[in-house]
Amino acid sequence: MATVIDGKAVAQTIRSEIADEVRQLSQKYGKVPGLAVVIVGNRKDSQSYVGMKRKACAELGIKSFDVDLPEQVSQAELIKQVHQLNANPDVHGILVQLPLPKHINEEEVLTEISLEKDVDGFHPLNIGKLAMKGRDPLFLPCTPKACIELLQRSGVSIKGKKAVVVGRSNIVGLPASLLLLKADATVTIIHSHTSQPESIIREADIVIAAAGQPMMIKGSWIKPGAAVIDVGTNAVDDPTKKSGYRLVGDVDFGEASKVAGWITPVPGGVGPMTVTMLLKNTLDGAKRYIEQNN
Repeated sequence: MATVIDGKAVAQTIRSEIADEVRQLSQKYGKVPGLAVVIVGNRKDSQSYVGMKRKACAELGIKSFDVDLPEQVSQAELIKQVHQLNANPDVHGILVQLPLPKHINEEEVLTEISLEKDVDGFHPLNIGKLAMKGRDPLFLPCTPKACIELLQRSGVSIKGKKAVVVGRSNIVGLPASLLLLKADATVTIIHSHTSQPESIIREADIVIAAAGQPMMIKGSWIKPGAAVIDVGTNAVDDPTKKSGYRLVGDVDFGEASKVAGWITPVPGGVGPMTVTMLLKNTLDGAKRYIEQNN
């Protein structure tokens, strides 16, 4: 049976490390990291995710700045709010919760976030630097960073290994493949036009699944002893649950856990780590800013 990587436990360890550093900043400079979360409209999933972030900030001593805007807010007004946060010296990280309403151009809004405060790591300059050899972005995107952190803290070596990333989204798949490349893995990306994905996955020492397809990756696709990081969070109907559904990953956990060497569960794997990486990015941004200005 695979070693199940407990994302909650790893996240807790990192959070206590962050809390210690926040205390040190506060004692030394009298300042704490500040994270601004901008949310537009009232999508249930966005609201609950943002609530989680705010609660986590409070637990670690990070100051939370909340900007709640109505669904019909204009793009110009949203950008004005971003500019105000850029100018606020107590804000070290700015996060605009995605997706945004249809009438707002996501790319135009995200490009307005100051590079020094782009804790989501989505600014084209941060992604561009991630893609280039010998360059380091100011921030790494949170979910891909969480995947690598889980591998490293579980003692999985990446250098020289065959890694396969399933999915090529700007948020997870693409940056995860770039991070694996930076860590000296040999990387293949599988997407909707890839033929015979199972034969490619079967050769992988490391699999990062981020396709958004429930239980698409079967146990028979996994190389014995491989490390499997499952980013997928898919709701499937389950009449036995009070909510009427349960969450499953992109990997068939029941099957794959009998073959893999390491595997993350869904929920409880990558999810708790993603918010933790956001807090770590906010801390890093704050340290950079406070140390430069003192």
